[in-house]
Amino acid sequence: MASLRIALAQTAPRLGALAENLAEHAQRIAEARGQGARLVVFPELGLTGYLLQDLAAEVAMPRDDPRLVALARAAGDGAAIVSFVEESEDHRLFIAAALLEGGGVRHVHRKVHLPTYGLFDEERFFAAGTGFRAVRSEALGVTLGIAVCEDFWHLPAPWLLALDGAQLLVNVSSSPGRDVAAGHAEGIGTAGSWRTLLRTYAQLTTSHLLYVNRVGVDESLSFWGGSEAIGPSGETLAQAPLHDPALQLVDLDLAEVRRRRIATPLLRDERPELVARRLDVLLRTRAGEIPGEGE
Repeated sequence: MASLRIALAQTAPRLGALAENLAEHAQRIAEARGQGARLVVFPELGLTGYLLQDLAAEVAMPRDDPRLVALARAAGDGAAIVSFVEESEDHRLFIAAALLEGGGVRHVHRKVHLPTYGLFDEERFFAAGTGFRAVRSEALGVTLGIAVCEDFWHLPAPWLLALDGAQLLVNVSSSPGRDVAAGHAEGIGTAGSWRTLLRTYAQLTTSHLLYVNRVGVDESLSFWGGSEAIGPSGETLAQAPLHDPALQLVDLDLAEVRRRRIATPLLRDERPELVARRLDVLLRTRAGEIPGEGE
């Protein structure tokens, strides 16, 4: 498949309204499929709303929940990435993003980095995921690296996913507009920071990158949207508007990843074994097993 049509579903989920948000997801998938999209991507906690707090347990679902399977079936021979509160068998709650294809749940990523500072209080309500793993989509013929919002504010996330084989990085987000920057093109400092991060990651991993952020309001939090697709050279391929719901379509040239990685073989020249050795020393130092430098 030389070209892959993607739909960035920039939605405004209603807080705690699981049935209503499920219905909107099904509608958006049908709309996107009608326009030729093979993959539809929704924001972080698009099925539940973000500021759940004590509502989290009420809207949680196991990964094999029939309602997720129904969305997978709605995707037909394509795929969708949706985000929800996952309840594990031992009743821990996770912020999760699922790849739905082939009539079922193909892969689930549990958010690893839970911000608990400033406006955020995620560690009070959710357990943290334990790693990053790329997954091959048989429906799309491409390997995906899925992460959730804050995961991409930590350098190892996109790097590990790309080293694991991801050609298309996907970040689903619920990013509120935390500060107004009068001199910034978007007028929102948060948006500017995300733009810088995403272009850097796309270039350094020579990967296509999709960022899908929500819009709307959860009580005191207002979300800015601005979802976008970025090419492996860091160029903007498509961008959804700020603040408004949208279904933004974009065609990705999958062969561009091959061209870029051959012309600029950054991943080929990475030295993860050096990183692993140094990390081993740092971890042992932190644990007090060996003295730190200068001690």
